[in-house]
Amino acid sequence: MKKTGIDRNVFIPMPVTLVGALVDGKPNFMAVGWVSRVNAAPPYIAVGIYRGHHTPAGIEQNRAFSVNFPGTDLLVETDYCGMVSGRKTDKSKIFQLFYGELKTAPMIVECPLCMECRLVDVRELPTNKLFIGEIVASYTEEKYLTNGQPDYKKMNAMVLTMPDNKYWTIGPFAGDAWSAGKNMKK
Repeated sequence: MKKTGIDRNVFIPMPVTLVGALVDGKPNFMAVGWVSRVNAAPPYIAVGIYRGHHTPAGIEQNRAFSVNFPGTDLLVETDYCGMVSGRKTDKSKIFQLFYGELKTAPMIVECPLCMECRLVDVRELPTNKLFIGEIVASYTEEKYLTNGQPDYKKMNAMVLTMPDNKYWTIGPFAGDAWSAGKNMKK
């Protein structure tokens, strides 16, 4: 089969998140799709944010941030947080907020999953800053768990595709990781 060249900025679906930080003492949230776990023990997460945005200053000021995973019921609010800047718009009243042990990483009550992160490192990239944080604590509700584990279908989590800029829900179960390929190991 012949492969065809396409836009090099295409990417597999990315989680839709709201990154939270206190900026000059005020809670601020921005929609971020460039998010990934990057270390197992201790658990680290990396968030890529354009350096010109308002939120990076707060992450660096407090050395803390949150990563909140909204369900589809928050699609409009999430998209709005990605369209307006915290420099001009107060986004602190859009959601109910709570704080964990760091006290400087605002999190969203309405989000099914929230991660509180301590800043470990900042890497300068050509246009973005890559913030690497240790996940200090994660929060959810009992209704989003199955057998004590997060159930992403129950959370109704979203993913983002680029360059078409579309939100999607997570599809049907496809198979068990680190198990589906066992028969090929013979």
